[in-house]
Amino acid sequence: MRIHSQVLILSLGLSLAAGGLRAQPRPLPAPTDYFTVQQSRGVPTVSIGGTVIPYKEVTLSAQMPGRVKYLAGIEGDAFHKGDLLVALDEKELLAKRRAALAQLASADAQLRNAGVQYTREIWAPRSRSAPGGMGLPNLFDQMFTKPFEDFSGESDPGAARYGDLYSSGTQVAQARSQIARLRAEIEAIDAKLRDTKSIAPFDGVIMKKFVEIGDTVQPGQPLLKYADVQYLQVEVNIPARLRPGLREGMMLQAQLDVDNRVVPVRVAQIFPMADAQRHTVRVKFDLPQGVSAPGMYAKVLVPDFTAPARTNPVIPSSAIRYNGSLPGVYVLGGDGQPHLRLVRVGEQLPGGYTTVLSGLQPGEKVLRDPPVGIAQGWSAAEQKRR
Repeated sequence: MRIHSQVLILSLGLSLAAGGLRAQPRPLPAPTDYFTVQQSRGVPTVSIGGTVIPYKEVTLSAQMPGRVKYLAGIEGDAFHKGDLLVALDEKELLAKRRAALAQLASADAQLRNAGVQYTREIWAPRSRSAPGGMGLPNLFDQMFTKPFEDFSGESDPGAARYGDLYSSGTQVAQARSQIARLRAEIEAIDAKLRDTKSIAPFDGVIMKKFVEIGDTVQPGQPLLKYADVQYLQVEVNIPARLRPGLREGMMLQAQLDVDNRVVPVRVAQIFPMADAQRHTVRVKFDLPQGVSAPGMYAKVLVPDFTAPARTNPVIPSSAIRYNGSLPGVYVLGGDGQPHLRLVRVGEQLPGGYTTVLSGLQPGEKVLRDPPVGIAQGWSAAEQKRR
């Protein structure tokens, strides 16, 4: 009997407790938890995908045939302007340069000798000297033959002296020409020696290597790809109809692919010609520093002035919750409780807002930041208490 009484009392207590819980009203969400759906106005935009590229990028190629003897680093290594990146073996060119220097020294000696001979001809002409030494025939020629020829007009000492001077001057000019030719050969060899080295044209990093130490390369063969990744751009091919709405220096919005982050971009360059097959125009947009990396995907919101103006509801981005792949928001119902409603989202706007293409009407109220795991019909305060 005592056991039946205890069971009856316990059952009565549970019933009263349950009845008391059911009798308590559910607390309504605070007004600050809701956002009144607003309506956006303005020019519609088109989201166009593009690729993040470096501001400057070059492909260093071999200018001379040879064997790679030096590589500065691997992909991702950073260098300053003027640093040596790749070097080819230049032993053969150095040997040719030493041979040309030796020929230059010989030509210089010939020039000095020709100058001495020219000076000697000026001060001691050969036309006045007795050829052959001091023997009797030479004395006879000097005493009788030359004076007789001069008297009879058969010889002209002035013409002979002019010929000797011209011959000596020609030797001087030939020696000078030889020196100039050898100096030009040395300059050409020096240019080839410079072509065996690839120097960093600006501060940047190695993006990709095409060769390794010991490889034999030919002129025109790529060695490595080098880029400046401090400043990045988004390269987009936009439809030609959107080109009139863009101008250089114009600020737009871009959405990064990694974390759907929205960042401002600036129109840096609009190419003057359109693609004849795809009818698109290539445009480059400057990105803020440190927000992305080369090769990543990004979407740029380009204004479309050819489309009619649209008015779409705007809500905070934090109000959207995804059920699988379907976006939804919690709308304040007539019973004062939030109810899940599926929507179709549009573009992201500055300040953390998103447009809604369908599913909401201006003036409705949605939860700003629904708690994780919220169920339809639960209030925000009740969800927090659970």
